[in-house]
Amino acid sequence: MDPHLLRTYVTVARLASFSAAARDLGYTQSAVSQHIAALEQDLGAPLLTRRPVAPTAAGERLLEHAGPLLLRLDAARADVARMAAAPAHGLTLATSPTALTPAALAALPPAGVTLRVLARDAVPAAVAAGTADLGLVDGPAAPSDPLPLPDVAPLTTYGVGEEPVGVLLPTAHPLARRAGLRLGDLADARWIDAPDTGLPLHRLRAVNGGRGFRPALRYEGTDVRVLTALAAAGHGLALLPRSATAGAPGAVVVPLTAPRIVHRVELVHAGTPTGAARALVEALSPGR
Repeated sequence: MDPHLLRTYVTVARLASFSAAARDLGYTQSAVSQHIAALEQDLGAPLLTRRPVAPTAAGERLLEHAGPLLLRLDAARADVARMAAAPAHGLTLATSPTALTPAALAALPPAGVTLRVLARDAVPAAVAAGTADLGLVDGPAAPSDPLPLPDVAPLTTYGVGEEPVGVLLPTAHPLARRAGLRLGDLADARWIDAPDTGLPLHRLRAVNGGRGFRPALRYEGTDVRVLTALAAAGHGLALLPRSATAGAPGAVVVPLTAPRIVHRVELVHAGTPTGAARALVEALSPGR
């Protein structure tokens, strides 16, 4: 399967238009049509309906494979380019919103850093594709357990920090004065679904046997202050690392006592880091 044809197909499916895909890719519309026809002939199945432009059932299945396949190709290209490139003096660090711990902040070089705050699953992908030198990703885990990261490419990960988690509540909430809370007792509460900022609800649901933790509101953003403001205003509960909620106005954080869950941060890189990236790896993972 020709990856150029596959990229053309993904673009047409995403934009639902041959002409828009041609503009996006810098091709003629005729070339785009030829690419799709060649891919359909190669696979022996129609991939798109033409009016309207939409994936067929076979096309939908191909889209499920296309993202990981193209990302793997980008990762291979970036890995080879890293080996051939001259050592870089700067550092691009991709991080999820609550993964940039005080230790990581203190270890950053004094100059030449580009910081990219991304959704959690986008951090390993950015490192694999070479758009970031290093990544910091976080999530809930049992103490000392590694995070379940998406399989985007061969990546090296180090655990660089763990801290307790807490339930973020409005100060007037009936549970706000508790010394600790059990996660199972909160399964039927109102929750904020903030997959890229708070600790993901689907992971909490899995810990609770697959039930509960239905969202009352969904926040699609990466600003922790917005999430804490939503919780303080009574729109739902959120589970966050304790350090991320220090001094949140109108809200309190009650420690989670059971089950034993920590907020884990892992450093992610591809290949062998050099220059500023290597220095940061050594600062955050001494002895490795």
